[in-house]
Amino acid sequence: MSNVNSVSAIIFLILLVISFGAFLSTGSYLLLAAGIIITILVSSSIRIVNQWEKAVILRLGKFQGLKGPGLFLVAPIINTIPDVIDMRVITSTFTAEETLTKDNVPVDVDGVLFWQVEDAQKAAINVQDYKNAVNAVAQTTLRDIIGKTPLADMLSGREEIDKKLKAVIDSKTEPWGVNVQNVEIREVRIPKELQDAMSRNAQAERERQARIILADSEVQTAQKFKDAAKIYGTEPIHLRGLNLLYEATKDKGTFIVVPSSAASLMGTDSLSVVALNEIEKLRKDKQAKEKQ
Repeated sequence: MSNVNSVSAIIFLILLVISFGAFLSTGSYLLLAAGIIITILVSSSIRIVNQWEKAVILRLGKFQGLKGPGLFLVAPIINTIPDVIDMRVITSTFTAEETLTKDNVPVDVDGVLFWQVEDAQKAAINVQDYKNAVNAVAQTTLRDIIGKTPLADMLSGREEIDKKLKAVIDSKTEPWGVNVQNVEIREVRIPKELQDAMSRNAQAERERQARIILADSEVQTAQKFKDAAKIYGTEPIHLRGLNLLYEATKDKGTFIVVPSSAASLMGTDSLSVVALNEIEKLRKDKQAKEKQ
């Protein structure tokens, strides 16, 4: 509620001046007393609430209705305004600290709740402090869901947890006239030691996957060489040996010395003369370029 004091004060001063003017002109104390009483009653009956607020009116302790926004009058003494309800969307943060997950891992979780009062009467009558009540429900619900969720799901399934939180919190706050619009988990913090262990585990998993992929590629390559060996009428190991030599020497000016035993095993001993001739050819080309 806003501007109540300023408007009431202006009305109060105007009526008070009129009362004293009447007293000075008549000299009647009774008229002065009546004027002061009327001034107090009228000024106290003027109330103003903002565009986004609703004032709860009680008459002799019983709910009478809602007033606002803007300027309105209430009957002094018999009518009271115990609360003014904010009808805007409210953002609340809530936290669950050192809460154990389903697999007994302590985590700290921060969340954000977006909610709005849809029924001001329920918010004023059915719960003592609706703002604190909503925050308390959000925190206890978050702790309950953490205890039923494994750590892996907490880290990777936040959207699903958000949906569960919204459904549970909304069902609990509905009798208070509150509508939960959205719930978001902002951060999940785990112990430093567990972070290091998870990092090592992830690295080991990546290495394992890389080795599996390499092994699968090798199997596929071997099958292709086996099929090619049938076409060329030779052994697959010979083609593989030639392929390895090609991969090692395909860069310009690069050559490799292969032991005779390894060359015989790969069936590449017959390539030695060709290799020497190629080397000699490259040497002569280089000398010719230098002379030019």
